[in-house]
Amino acid sequence: MQTCAIVGVNWGDEGKGRMVDLLSERFDIVIRYQGGGNAGHTVVNDKGRFALHLLPSGIFRRGVVNVLGNGVALDPENLWLEMEAVMAQGVEITPQNLKISDRASLLLPWHRDQDALEEERLQDKKYGSTRQGIAPFYSDKYQKKTLLAGELIYPEAFGEHLKELMEWKNLTLTGVYGAKGYTALDLRRFLDCCERIKPYLCDTGAYLTQSLASGRRMLFEAQLGALRDIDMGIYPYTTSSNTLSVYAPIGAGLPGLKLDSVVGVVKAYSTCVGEGPFVCEMQGEEAELLRKAGQEYGAKTGRPRRVGPLDLVATRYGARMQALSSIALTKLDVLSYMERIPMCTGYVVDGRRSEDFPFPLALAKAAPEISYCEGWQCDISAVRRWMDLPKAARTYVEMIEEALSLPVRYISVGAQRDSIIVR
Repeated sequence: MQTCAIVGVNWGDEGKGRMVDLLSERFDIVIRYQGGGNAGHTVVNDKGRFALHLLPSGIFRRGVVNVLGNGVALDPENLWLEMEAVMAQGVEITPQNLKISDRASLLLPWHRDQDALEEERLQDKKYGSTRQGIAPFYSDKYQKKTLLAGELIYPEAFGEHLKELMEWKNLTLTGVYGAKGYTALDLRRFLDCCERIKPYLCDTGAYLTQSLASGRRMLFEAQLGALRDIDMGIYPYTTSSNTLSVYAPIGAGLPGLKLDSVVGVVKAYSTCVGEGPFVCEMQGEEAELLRKAGQEYGAKTGRPRRVGPLDLVATRYGARMQALSSIALTKLDVLSYMERIPMCTGYVVDGRRSEDFPFPLALAKAAPEISYCEGWQCDISAVRRWMDLPKAARTYVEMIEEALSLPVRYISVGAQRDSIIVR
């Protein structure tokens, strides 16, 4: 297996960073191919605990080259802050182990401002944005109103282009939102961070093409999950990029590549950050117990995540959208406190039961059909072999496999790198 993608199957926050950190030892290159700094991948290893937002999760592996592809929303300010924080904990980052596509578009400071201003304008109809500028960035990208990172190599043209974009964006900031416009002085920190990341820029498409031809193994890292995909997700409560595995080759700069394998990460229960329909959402004390057991707070925002039982309807849909080869099931250990474990096996919409994931507008009318599995009520965090799991835990995993018609190859029973069962 030369190429593999690690993707989220649900709403995001499934534990993709944890799996990339684990599996990256088998690969030579890890590529982040879409999204920006609006979500976090939490990684716990021998170097400490990290919440990555832009850096690929393979950055902790010696000998692994990490790539930020052309599909990424490249925020120079937040990327440099993240690089400094990671390096401060003893992790080496150089142009040899981090390469940034010269074709990645730059997320500008006013994108974050516009994101916040639009959420405030929407008030109770807001999308639950993390206010990291992602939606305005992608909107501007498709209007051809962004800068390519490679323009930094041409300072005079870069400066003129930036000035033109600032004047254009100020029309929106002042005219639509009544906010203060930008001046050149407001961009000093942005420009400083641009200079700091400039040594990492290169033609990553050419580098990856050559690496592929020489037999180097590549792991593609996605952000968020299938239900947040701009085309196939719970629109409009999605992100603004394509979170699906099929986009990995395009966002990495290898548009003709066909992936050998796709590993879908599924949490043993459901979580969701932000607004939008969440059919299986728990409420009250039941939700708080699960939230505390799983430490379910956003890696980027710190917001309490919405929680619920594993939703097989949504997960089956997400698995199909991601064209999965296998499943990595995370946080199985969190469910150890439950006497009975709930699982959503169907939806009831307008009085009719269905196992199919409906059109986004119909989700507001959907009610979950809940079944229960026997709990195991013992600590499984030290288990490393499949047959050493309690029978009830194995049954729970096998029910997931049957429902999704996919093998569960990896089972995470803790946050540490080695807290894993491989089947």
